[in-house]
Amino acid sequence: MQEEFTSTLSTNKQNINDFLRRVIEYMPADWLHLTTHRLDTYNEAKAKVEFLEAIQTLFDSSNFSEAQLAELPTAYDYIRLGHPLSSLLEWAIAKQNGLKPTQVIAFDSQSMPILAVLRKNKLSNLPSRLYYMNDLPEAFDVDQLKRVYGYQIELKKINRLEDLEAFDGSSILLSEKTDFEDLAHAELIDFSIRIHPQLGSVILAYNEAYVGEIQHVRRRESIAMTPSNSLAAIKLLLSPKDKPTPLEVSQERAKVEDLIKEVSGTNSKPLIGSSGLSVQYAIMMGLIGDALKRHAGKSIKFIVPPNCYGGTNDQARRVAEAVDQVAILDLPVDGDNDMVQSIDQVLEKVASIDGIPYIIAEIPTNPRVEVPDLLELKKVLTKKRYTPSGKEAIDPVFILDQTFCPNIQFLGEGKMLADVRTISYASGSKFPSGGKCTAGYLVVNDKAQDLLARIEAHLHLCDNQATPHQMELLAEQMPSMIQRIEAAYQNTREFVEFIKSTLPQAKINFVSEELANEGFMPSVFSLDLPSKGKTAAEKEKFKRELNLKLIHKMINEIPNESKYCVSYGQLKGCYWTVPATSTQGTTKEADKDYIARVSVSPDLDLAKHKAVFADFVRETALAAL
Repeated sequence: MQEEFTSTLSTNKQNINDFLRRVIEYMPADWLHLTTHRLDTYNEAKAKVEFLEAIQTLFDSSNFSEAQLAELPTAYDYIRLGHPLSSLLEWAIAKQNGLKPTQVIAFDSQSMPILAVLRKNKLSNLPSRLYYMNDLPEAFDVDQLKRVYGYQIELKKINRLEDLEAFDGSSILLSEKTDFEDLAHAELIDFSIRIHPQLGSVILAYNEAYVGEIQHVRRRESIAMTPSNSLAAIKLLLSPKDKPTPLEVSQERAKVEDLIKEVSGTNSKPLIGSSGLSVQYAIMMGLIGDALKRHAGKSIKFIVPPNCYGGTNDQARRVAEAVDQVAILDLPVDGDNDMVQSIDQVLEKVASIDGIPYIIAEIPTNPRVEVPDLLELKKVLTKKRYTPSGKEAIDPVFILDQTFCPNIQFLGEGKMLADVRTISYASGSKFPSGGKCTAGYLVVNDKAQDLLARIEAHLHLCDNQATPHQMELLAEQMPSMIQRIEAAYQNTREFVEFIKSTLPQAKINFVSEELANEGFMPSVFSLDLPSKGKTAAEKEKFKRELNLKLIHKMINEIPNESKYCVSYGQLKGCYWTVPATSTQGTTKEADKDYIARVSVSPDLDLAKHKAVFADFVRETALAAL
């Protein structure tokens, strides 16, 4: 009977491997190279599931073509969350281990799947035990996990599975190998994690109640195993003896660091992470660790615009949920709200409770593309404030998301924010890499230099550094970044001016030419089309329908360039999305902005885009509204 069972497993594994070989032979190039996919071919409610259902159908039919793979539903809209190759890897490991594909989750990081379980257990008030074979990840700092994150964990090293013991809580088994074969499974554990020295990690969640929470950590505080690493991991499943060749990128790293210093006008060492949100998470946890050390017992306040990028908004609130001393204060910045006045008011509020203020803000703002009065911003941030007892209040740290304008030098000597403790960061999936990878980076000014080591410690603890392949892509793309920013801005300005002349009734949010002359050259604008109706609700409904008609027309008539997508800074094409603040966030419905957000690249058929927009205006008779 055992021989028959073993034979069945062997046959199943062979079938899976044969299928995987054909898939990677015929897979679309986009699976390996794209960071974003079309939202109009993506069903967020069935993210990954819809893709894997189609994969299973192809597997069952045992016959498929290259064209069929190209037509599969989008696995995720953005590879930070997951993508076709990570989903395929998870599907194969699940099949080989008798699990549902949703129970297998691949991370770029070695330590973040552990932290995902610990976070869930903290919120559920459950103890955690980590069994480990071989060694723990190099930067796994248990003291920081307990002191800063508030996670409780018991460590127990074992040499064999027979050493496992019953435990009243969550048990995690961690092992390191150079392949993903034979993942250990025992009745006494809830999670099995296999870490690979180069490719990241895979967690098997036998307790399905944790699946959503683990995926959300990957989505917000880390990234999925990258496409190139997922492909290498799939090849390891097919041939465990063929180990991936380690990439040596010391020269590329030095080049990227020098480029970041040059672009930002700073002297300190840049930190480069696996994504913009990975970097932001290191910033938040590093600042919390610093506050707990320097200002024990004081309340920590992260001040965040409620309609900023969805990932930033969600991550900040998730940190506040998980760390007892942290709370979020809203910072209204768009529309009728002035960023400078809002910061002044909220800093007075924090001073009144003798709290610690950390401000996260985008300049220009998203989606209204507004730049505050920078002289007034500097005054507000450097203003002396006092607590009720008369003591000088703790000065703020300004955390600046420069993704829209990474070319502006805010932090260097003599620059606008030189006298304010400032950390600047950018998503590398935008202009730095031209959409070729998700890596992000940060720099600090001289006044915030003492915070850098704490932030770096948490970037390493989370194992969220940029991968060697990401470093190669940044080294390849960053030298042309400034020129691409300028070229994309010029295309955007021309498109905006054309829309103004074609449809003067439309409301467009874009930087003024005066601001552009100061260096603010974003290539994204928001478009509020004219509407009609007797009531506000009727007007809003008409406008939303009109936005979608415009986007679909652009996509259908310029399919090689226009995409329904939330990206920015890509090398080619034009990207459209609505609502403009939905970007993969948990932004509250009331804070979402149902206007079109348009991102223009340095390389597109601008004449064609103008012509299609003019046709749209004629077809919908908008000029008569």
